[in-house]
Amino acid sequence: MEPHSPATGTFPNQPSKPRRRWPWLLGGIIVVLALIALYTHRRSQAPAGGGRFGGGTNAVMISTATARIGDIGEYINALGTVTPVYTVAVEARVAGQIMKVNYRQGQDVRIGDSLLEIDPRPYEAAVTEAEGQLAHDQAALKVAQTDMERYREAAASNAIPVQEYEDQVYTVQQDEGTVQMDQGNLDNARVNLAYCHITSPIAGRVGLRLVDPGNIVQANGATPLAIITQLQPITVIFFVSEDYLSELLPAVHENKHLTVDVFDRNDLHHLATGAVEALDNEVNTNTGTLNLRAVFDNRDESLFPYQFVNVRLLVNTLTNAVLLPNTAIQRNDTGAFVYLVQTNQTVAQHAITVGVTDETESEVQGLEEGDVVAADNFNRLMDGARVTLRPANGGNGGGSHHSSGGGNSAGQHHRQSSQ
Repeated sequence: MEPHSPATGTFPNQPSKPRRRWPWLLGGIIVVLALIALYTHRRSQAPAGGGRFGGGTNAVMISTATARIGDIGEYINALGTVTPVYTVAVEARVAGQIMKVNYRQGQDVRIGDSLLEIDPRPYEAAVTEAEGQLAHDQAALKVAQTDMERYREAAASNAIPVQEYEDQVYTVQQDEGTVQMDQGNLDNARVNLAYCHITSPIAGRVGLRLVDPGNIVQANGATPLAIITQLQPITVIFFVSEDYLSELLPAVHENKHLTVDVFDRNDLHHLATGAVEALDNEVNTNTGTLNLRAVFDNRDESLFPYQFVNVRLLVNTLTNAVLLPNTAIQRNDTGAFVYLVQTNQTVAQHAITVGVTDETESEVQGLEEGDVVAADNFNRLMDGARVTLRPANGGNGGGSHHSSGGGNSAGQHHRQSSQ
């Protein structure tokens, strides 16, 4: 019998029993599965929109917008060109040398202001010559008239044949015709002399100088002496598609002065507001468009001749419409929608129909006055997500409600029809 070893509790050369570790592994697995089951159960019990998108302190913070009742205009968009009411190319009506230029480039002129002076001396001489010829022929006429009176008395007393008297009558008539011709020549010479002093025929702005003193100009030459453009008032000619005639013509018949707003080339800055002055009398068959002319007082000279502009023509005003800021309206494959804020601090995806719109707000159907919708953080929202309202101005925790524009008067904003 082998001796017992007190240190190990075993007999020498006796095989040791293997340690049993699998119960510990099994217990660890059970604990992990229990934790996973608990986590899954809690997620399934969390409210919709929880986790990262909502639930308790993880609710999405949003700003809001409130639907309101107001008026909004329905506009037709068009392209236009600023066109002066009057543009005059001043030309020489007599030939001669330019003696003086009396205007400055870019100067505003009035009717009758002096522009240029052509050498008047040849035309002054022509006037003097015509006056002398007229005086000569007038004297000859008086002599003929005196002879005619004498011949008439002599013929009455049979002192001379009647034929001589009649011949003298015809001589007087010839002299009268000569005097009339001389008077016409004198008037023409005086007109030519007046043409040497060139004045502005309209009020407007003269352009760059086109001719310098000392140059010889010809009557009705190919190059004008100056170009004058009227700036106040000024017009814009624009064209709209014939598809809008059903909306445009009734509006024109009801209101002869339809409001027109003009924006710059980039359609960003409002330049002026005017009214429709006239419609063309036919549709352009090549383009299918109708030309219209609108007039503007242009007192601030914001419109410049032949400038390209964007035009918005007001054809109708919707009153008592439900209005909502454009920033609150979202769109997907099915159409437009908003995230309607519920009383339980969640949002619901709500379909709407968008009507007339402008750059800030739109007329919508499917909402009522006072409905509150989300205005930002749309990438973190979903149907049923829990939300908190962003404090207004960092204040007392109230929601930041953005109403859609101030005032209800039509035309306060520059609107366009939805297309």
